[in-house]
Parts: sequence; C-alpha cells; structure tokens
Amino acid sequence: MTTMTTHPTAPPRAGLRGWAALVVLMLPVFVVSMDNTALSFAVPQLATSLQPSAKQLLWIVDVYPLILAGLLITMGMLGDRIGRRRLLMLGTAGFGAVSIYAAFAPSADHLIAARVFLGVFGATLMPSTLSLLRNVFLHDGERRLAIAVWASGFSGGSALGPIVGGWLIEHFWWGAIFLISLPAALVLLATGPFLLPESRNPDAGRLDLWSVALSIAAMMPIVYAIKHSAMEGLDLLGVTTAAAGLAAGAIFVHRQLTRTDPLLDLRLFTRPVFAASIAANFLSIFAFAGLIFFLSQHLQFVEGKTPIQAAIALIPGAVASIVVGLLAVALARAVAVHHLVGLGILLACAGYLVGSTMTVDSPAYVIVVVFVLVGAGAGLAETLTNDAILASVPAQRAGAASGISETAYELGAALGVAVLGSLLTSVYRSSIVIPRGLPASARDEVQNMIGTAMAAADTLPGPLGQATRLAAQRAFEAGVAATSLAGAVLTGVTAVVVWWVLRRDAHRSDLTR
Repeated sequence: MTTMTTHPTAPPRAGLRGWAALVVLMLPVFVVSMDNTALSFAVPQLATSLQPSAKQLLWIVDVYPLILAGLLITMGMLGDRIGRRRLLMLGTAGFGAVSIYAAFAPSADHLIAARVFLGVFGATLMPSTLSLLRNVFLHDGERRLAIAVWASGFSGGSALGPIVGGWLIEHFWWGAIFLISLPAALVLLATGPFLLPESRNPDAGRLDLWSVALSIAAMMPIVYAIKHSAMEGLDLLGVTTAAAGLAAGAIFVHRQLTRTDPLLDLRLFTRPVFAASIAANFLSIFAFAGLIFFLSQHLQFVEGKTPIQAAIALIPGAVASIVVGLLAVALARAVAVHHLVGLGILLACAGYLVGSTMTVDSPAYVIVVVFVLVGAGAGLAETLTNDAILASVPAQRAGAASGISETAYELGAALGVAVLGSLLTSVYRSSIVIPRGLPASARDEVQNMIGTAMAAADTLPGPLGQATRLAAQRAFEAGVAATSLAGAVLTGVTAVVVWWVLRRDAHRSDLTR
C-alpha cells in the first residue's frame, strides 16, 4: 500500500489588481498623516487668526487623534461586521465633507468641533485599510512588503504635509491645509469599489455601545488631566478628572473580560508577540509625534524659520523613516525580528539623547540628526510590528487586530503630544525669567508658552522685546532638554523589554518546531 504525503498549498500571490489596491489603500493613510503634520506647522497662523486660548489650541491639535484612538477598536469591529470596504467608503465621504467645514471654521470652537468629526470619520479609515491589506495579501513575503509600503504612507504624508501645508499657508490661509485631503478622497471614492474586495467576519459579535462609551470616558479625562496639570499645576480638578478616567478604564477592562463578545479582546494580549508589538508600535509613534510637536516650534520660534523652511528641515527624518521602513523587509530575511525592533526603538532613544543636548546656540544640523534617528527608528519598528500583529491572529480577526494596532498608533500620537507637550510647558513655565521692565499686561503671555511670548515680544520696544525673546527661547530649550531626556529614558527601557519578550517568544517557537 502506497502512502501519499500531502503538502500544504502555498498562499496565492497578489496580482496586478492586488498591488493597485495597495495604492488605493495608501490614500487614507496619506490623508491622515498630511493633515496632522500640516496642522502642526499652521499653529502660529491659526492662533493669530482665531485667537484660541492655550487650552483651546491644545485641543485643536489633540482632539482629533484622541477621538480617533477612542473609536478605532469600535470601527475595526464595525468593519468586521458590515464590511470593511463599505466602512472605508462611508468614512472617506464623511472625512472629505468635514474637511471643508474645518477649512472654513469661523472660530476656535467650530474648529474643535470639526476636528472631533474628523476623528470620528478618520477612525473608519485606518482599521479598514490595514485589515483589507491582510485579506488582499495572503503570501507572507508580499504581506510584509505591502505593509512596509503602506506604512511609508505615514512618513510620506508627514514629509509632504508640512511642505504642501507651508506653501498653502504662505499663499492662501491656514484653512487651506484641510482641503489637501479632498483629491485623495475623491480618487478613493471613484476607484475603491472596483479595486478593493469586500471582506467581513461572519462571526463578528454585536457592537457593544457601553464599551464604546467607557473607552472614550477613560481616555479623554486622563489626557485632559495631563494637559490641565501642565497648565495649572496639580489641583483638585486635575486629580478628580484623572481618577474619573481611571475608574472608567477599570470598568471597561472588567467588562471586556466578562463578555463573550468583547469590544477589545484582551485575550489577544496573552500572545507575547502581539502584546510586545503593540507596545513597540505605541512607543515608536509616541516618540515621533512628540518630537514633531516641539521641533516644529523650535524651528519657527527659536531659529526663526518660516513654516515651509521648517518643514524642509524635517524632510531628511521623514525620508529616513520611509527608506528604513522599506529596508526592514529585506533586513528581516537576514536578521531576527526581535533584534530589528529593539534596534529601531534604540535609534529613537539615541535621537532623544542628542535632543537633550540642544541649546539656543546649537547648530542647525543637530535637529536633522535628531529627527533622522527618531524617524529611522520609527520606520524600522512600525513596519515589523504591524506585520507581526497581523500575522499573529487569524485572518477573520484582522479587523479587531487592526483596530487595536491603530489604536496604539493614534493613542501614541495623542499622548506623545499631550505628555511630552505638557512636560515641555511645565518646564518652560518654571524656567522662564521675566525681563525687568516687562509690563504687567504682557506677563501672562510671556509665561504661557513660547508662541504667545514671541507674539508679545513683537509689541515691545527694541531692547525689551529682544530680552523677552531670548528669555522665552532659553526657557523653551530647557523644556526641550528635559522632555528629550524623559523620551530617551522611556524609549530605552521599552527597547530592552520589547527585545527580551520577542526574543523569548522566538526561542520558544524554535523549540516547538
């Protein structure tokens, strides 16, 4: 009797339509990243036009990624249920419409509201794109390359956003930066139905609205407490708000552990590769977003560059992120993934260490070195962790895993700005030395933050104005040094922990083969 041996069938490779679908799926990523970085460089003009308070300005920057982070898991699960392509199309249409509202917002409150709605519709885009990639590219090598190209859309958008945004600001008005998303939205709406296959999870559970509310009720108060404490110091409001957020978070976790169809499947975190990859993803973008927030201000307020000049100075870092992210695919064939991910986070740590040495008199190339190191580290770590996250779950769970992955990304972006920005503000306020003779009417503006201090300095007579600018710049650089040192410690510790967890899991996998 002859015994027949069966060999597993190799996963099919993506054809021309699959790679065309990848191009289409990069458009939402491009739009989101361009909007974020373009807005960072528009802050000075926006502040002059709408005259927001310091808190309103922080919310204009942060409310979008916060809402995004709060809804990504929900939208990932909703896409599993109603169809990922359908959700992507709905989100794209909504995002384009609200972008017009944001562009013509007549006040800071209207702009904050527009950013909230952009967060809601933006949350439908990211999980859909990543989970559709998981279902289009079934071959391991092709999937890793597709994710590397997809991830390069973040860096590419980050690089082009400030340049395009800076050009628009100098030639038009700050609201024009929101209109740059419209061409990409129109292309996606026109081509998506023909190039993207519909996919859904037939076993997706019911949408738990209580869990949605609890997830938002946990994150928003905690981040608000961080911002408030940086502006006003540790007081009853900050402590109470933080406690409310932590309580909502505890209830949320308990609900997820006791439900049969949780919104956030915490069981995924029992997989070491998944948990460590999420942590690496979070810290990579935490470091990247926080760095952009204060480097854009340094370039404009300390070095005196225009928005487009500041954007050009950051291009090498964005290019490094793209190039290293694409190289990660080839490097992973020769070097163990845990070594590469650990190296990526260590590069970010090195960048922050260099940043901690910056002073008002530092040469211009120091910023280039800082951003290249952090950008390269983020590109290397994110490409490999996104692939590891999707590869560690079954295809039908791609939406949920993508939602968690993108939540880590957006929450990292929000907290990178909130935590590092709040630390920078706190150090600035404690370090500022008020020049003698400064009018009482200008003290609040000078003590608030460097942007308002520089605006106040422009209204003062020559020597006093110059002394005010120098005092603000020195206080700001003290904040940059302290913030960079904190970022270096955080990324350094994370690099060691993530490397150890991924290495241990790889060793166990080798033993069980």
